[in-house]
Amino acid sequence: MPPTEIVPQEAVAPLMRGITVLRRLTDADGALSLSELERTTGLARSTVDRVTGTLARMGYVRLDGRDVFLAPRLMELGNACLAALGLPGLLGGPADALADALDESVSLAVADGDGIRFVHQATRRRAMSLSFRIGDPLPAERTAPGALFAAHWTVAEWDRWRARRAADPRNAAFPAVPPGAGPDEAEFAARAARAGERGWALDDELIEPGLVALALPVRDAVGAVVCVASVVSHTSRHTADSLRETVLPRLRAATAEWEESLRRAAATDAPPAAPAPAPGLADWTRVSKQELGRGFIESLARGLTVLTAFGEGRAALTLSGVAEATGLARATARRALITLEHLGYVAVEGRLFRLTPQVLALGFPYLSRLPLPQIAGPHLAELSRRVHDSASLAVLAGHDVRYTARVATRRIMSVHITVGTRFPAHATSLGRVMLADLPPDARAAWLADIEPRALTPYTVTSGAELAAVLERVREQGYALVDEELEQGLRSIAVPVRDRAGTVVAAVNVAMHGSRRTVEQCVGEVLPELRAAVARIEDDLRTAGRFARVPEV
Repeated sequence: MPPTEIVPQEAVAPLMRGITVLRRLTDADGALSLSELERTTGLARSTVDRVTGTLARMGYVRLDGRDVFLAPRLMELGNACLAALGLPGLLGGPADALADALDESVSLAVADGDGIRFVHQATRRRAMSLSFRIGDPLPAERTAPGALFAAHWTVAEWDRWRARRAADPRNAAFPAVPPGAGPDEAEFAARAARAGERGWALDDELIEPGLVALALPVRDAVGAVVCVASVVSHTSRHTADSLRETVLPRLRAATAEWEESLRRAAATDAPPAAPAPAPGLADWTRVSKQELGRGFIESLARGLTVLTAFGEGRAALTLSGVAEATGLARATARRALITLEHLGYVAVEGRLFRLTPQVLALGFPYLSRLPLPQIAGPHLAELSRRVHDSASLAVLAGHDVRYTARVATRRIMSVHITVGTRFPAHATSLGRVMLADLPPDARAAWLADIEPRALTPYTVTSGAELAAVLERVREQGYALVDEELEQGLRSIAVPVRDRAGTVVAAVNVAMHGSRRTVEQCVGEVLPELRAAVARIEDDLRTAGRFARVPEV
């Protein structure tokens, strides 16, 4: 929803500027130079510097020289929106199961003004597959979900749609779809009417050639459409009619089950708990102001914090509830809410405030597709800088480890490994910390399936001895390998865990044996390594709350 033309007198200008910067970065797929931000926002360079400095302090962007990058922590704003909405948490798992059963992509979308916005995606990995991301906006007239939502539009909502079409006839405001006018008003209105009568809608290559979709509404306990579920395919697999014939009965059965889940959840919902005040926000802003001076904009930081007051069990809050959740004064919270409502990120219902799906426009589409190597990359660079040795990320690939990210040091004598390199897992610190976390039966099966070979005179090749080594690694939480992969090479690694506590990768620091003793590796490198991995895991927990983080 575009902001109203008249800016409220009590609006917080720095908050508006900060959101403009985040939107420009999102539109540019997560990265712009400071000069490009100055040009695209129309802000003075000094203002851009202060805004990006504040956002960097919050962890929402990363500054690298003259370039600005969106950072995974920004996803906490979108996570607050999705948690408050409740749909991904309740229906995400069933949608994934349906996608597996049908072997087709399944999406959940909600209405956002005169468009739709995806809140969950379960995609198939194919050469031709769905490329939309969580948070991507689409014009209602070019989608199957849009027709179902439009079937219930009021006169005012149709007027708003017409105004948007007149101002943006080729959908330039929807970068996720190819430019084009789409159906005219008569055609779209007819499709919406048919969708309302039938209770389902088809997208027959409206978004782009080759894409077909079938959509059904999902209703809450009082019969209101809360989201639309779509099964999406390609014309190489289905025509629109064959997709309907094949999928409609199963999608109807699935959405009926989902609606029953929503009714049960509504019946058992406890009153929302009083939100806990944000820990130390006042102290944090005060310290930040002391350290950064004019480079830190308190009103921007406080305004964005208001968005995080909402969440699971806190879909709607009063002004007092927002103030209590954030620790802000009521007057400060009120001005932030007025600003966010003006910009379209908050909706007001009487005394209650709710987040709108537009909050997902703040970086979520780009960040929701970041793979683990990109999330880890900046932390590996900082780790390498601090310990003056190479740092790497790897995953377990059968009997090997496969390097997926690496930051090397510049030395005459250094460890030369490239992304994609594979080494036997049994002889590497990376492999051992990942193997040590396997369940005992799986670890025993892995050991029984290999014949550890000696790569140096020091490589452990006895199955019994290797099993004892892995048990010791599991207990101590790190692995140190000394000249077992290559003579002169010493490395130390710790595991990387996802939100569920499962080891999904490992990070190591590797060096020539002459650089540090074993004791120095444990005493000097291990604390830095653990701190870096803790930062990676923080980002991974944020990024993986409602989105799947690819390993590569």
